[in-house]
Amino acid sequence: MRTLTYCQAISEATVQCMEADPDIIVAGQSVDDYKGVYGTTGDAFARFGGARVIDLPNGENAFAGIAVGAATRGLRPLIVHTRADFMFLAMDGIVNLAAKWRYMYGNKCGVPVVTRGVVGRGWGQGATHSQSLHSLFGHFPGLYVATPADPADAKGLLVSALRGDTPVVLLENRGLYELAGEVPAEAVAVPFGKGRIVRAGDDVTIVAASLMVHEAGRAAEALAGRGVSAEVVDVRSIRPLDDALICASVVKTGHLVVADTSWARYGFSAEVAAVVAETIPGALRAPVRRITPPDCPSPVSWPLENAFNPGAETITRACLETLGLAGGDVPRMRNVMEGFIGPY
Repeated sequence: MRTLTYCQAISEATVQCMEADPDIIVAGQSVDDYKGVYGTTGDAFARFGGARVIDLPNGENAFAGIAVGAATRGLRPLIVHTRADFMFLAMDGIVNLAAKWRYMYGNKCGVPVVTRGVVGRGWGQGATHSQSLHSLFGHFPGLYVATPADPADAKGLLVSALRGDTPVVLLENRGLYELAGEVPAEAVAVPFGKGRIVRAGDDVTIVAASLMVHEAGRAAEALAGRGVSAEVVDVRSIRPLDDALICASVVKTGHLVVADTSWARYGFSAEVAAVVAETIPGALRAPVRRITPPDCPSPVSWPLENAFNPGAETITRACLETLGLAGGDVPRMRNVMEGFIGPY
């Protein structure tokens, strides 16, 4: 396999799917400018031009409705939000129309609108531009929601979305765009609802999504140095969630730590804890631990932002505590995105 960055993998998937399906169109703010939404849409614009890669004004709500209408007529819109927070303005089209269309109208084909949103901290984004919205969109039946954590999944999940008949929300953490990894040259689909074991282990399960998969992996390395074998589960897909994979891991280890980029209350970490509690209540040998940001909006300053966002060090401490091994020093571990500047 070749090595591509996360943003290159998204770009390649977009071009390959557009070449295979002339009904796919890309639309969003600045999809046609020199940055090409951080390197993910520029190649498509160069290949297909403004007829299929369309720059939009600030009208998220309007175009969400237009995209649904276009999908009912056979097109496959791929909508790109450079900041996922502006997807709040498109909620009516995504949640009240796209997610419910098949159920309300008995339309077996549905409206396959795919929406990409860039999420996460970076460059002092602050309270209104640092939010991770996967739990919000995952709440609604009728949507698929995924948080690809590596380049291969960024490509594969987008391929699945553009070939499928279900509306999809893909949330991409801006801290992953320059991450490199092996990616198939072909347009290989990664199915929704199937997680992956990033690292096998026997003592504690760490379930993570998006950027926190990498923090969990670093925590597992630190734990191995203390004789603890941690299993890292990347859920890939928030809805549908791979309940079976999560529960099988917890049955093996008896301990669960959930790491998320968003808040604990009513969120992804709460859902994972509930799935385990309801499905395999006797498997846990200690309470579930959730590693999330504190219950307040994100600060702007870099020192406060670093304190606000948990990482490998916090996960490592939580795993030791749930195993009853707290004690001794856990070395200072910089978060993956400490000092991160762009893309913004």
